[in-house]
Amino acid sequence: MQKTTAVVGAGLGGLTLARVLQVHGVPVTIYEAEASATTRTQGGLLDIHEATGQVAVRAAGLHDEFLKLVRPGEDAKRVVDRHGTVLLDRPAAPGSARPEVDRGELRRLLIDSLAPGTIRWGHRLASIRPRPEGGHDLTFVDGSTARADIAIGADGAWSKVRSLLTPAKPLYSGTCFVEIALTAGARNSRASVAAIGSGTLMAVAPGKGIIAHRCADGSVRGYVALNRPEEWMRSIDFGDPSAGLRQLAGAFEGWSPLLTAFVTESDAEPRLRPVYALPAGVSWDRSPGVTLVGDAAHLMSPFAGEGANLAMFDGADLAGKLVEHPDAEVALAAYEERLFPRSSDSARRSAQNLNVFFGRDAPKSVVTLFDRF
Repeated sequence: MQKTTAVVGAGLGGLTLARVLQVHGVPVTIYEAEASATTRTQGGLLDIHEATGQVAVRAAGLHDEFLKLVRPGEDAKRVVDRHGTVLLDRPAAPGSARPEVDRGELRRLLIDSLAPGTIRWGHRLASIRPRPEGGHDLTFVDGSTARADIAIGADGAWSKVRSLLTPAKPLYSGTCFVEIALTAGARNSRASVAAIGSGTLMAVAPGKGIIAHRCADGSVRGYVALNRPEEWMRSIDFGDPSAGLRQLAGAFEGWSPLLTAFVTESDAEPRLRPVYALPAGVSWDRSPGVTLVGDAAHLMSPFAGEGANLAMFDGADLAGKLVEHPDAEVALAAYEERLFPRSSDSARRSAQNLNVFFGRDAPKSVVTLFDRF
């Protein structure tokens, strides 16, 4: 009898896993907490790497469709100091090995590629327990239940499935993001938008930064970054968005008005995004019938650009192992043997790069980082 496979979470990793399994005729069900695919926006652009994310896209049989999502020209990079002085201006690379795509569009491509009914929306996991005879019982917040021979946690930073395998929990990195955005054609910030160039502007200094990306439609998305203790996050009030943005802008006193305009003129609902990460090198002993992919396995800061890429690669790699090995335990062990070293290396680089961006040598350290590539 064919084993039942449950994936908890419909992020990029869980979706890729399900797609690759279905390509090989293996049934799978995804349980997702959100009510639908459109419950919330999915963030900005992702650069999809040749050796990880694109490998996963090919394994999913979606490479041609993926190429239609690529945003040519949006991988340009510009680094400036607090005065707006340009320190590095790198144009877009034609035929880049790391093409940019919109996260939401990529997620939609994966969702649409799945068999109807694969995703059970509105199923927020409340608990998961091993069954004495093997497999796991899943209980959801709405009281419904499910059983699975193989349970895969693709449930992100605060994964409930992770607790079956390791006591490791995400730790606050000391850096907090606040989302900012400008709609296309905003009159009060045209000069600021022009200062971005055609891709991403990184204005950084020790302990802080303003990062903004110019989208093809002329809009801008980005975030303010501040090194602050966790208590600070409880002190800032976004109940009045304008007042909250003014409070943020105060942290950039003395900066060029071209840069602070991204904060003061932002028309996005400001949202705090503290950067959490699991300790680099997290691993666990083999536990029957369960494993993790993506942030559930190796949450890290975004400054190695590997989070989404590794999540997709994890999903494709795990699916490949499950297809290759008739014995699920052999497949899970083979997957984890490769998972631990690759995620550990990326997590360390990500932590190092976070310090590069907002450490004492910024912004020169950021220029040096890009000069290596």
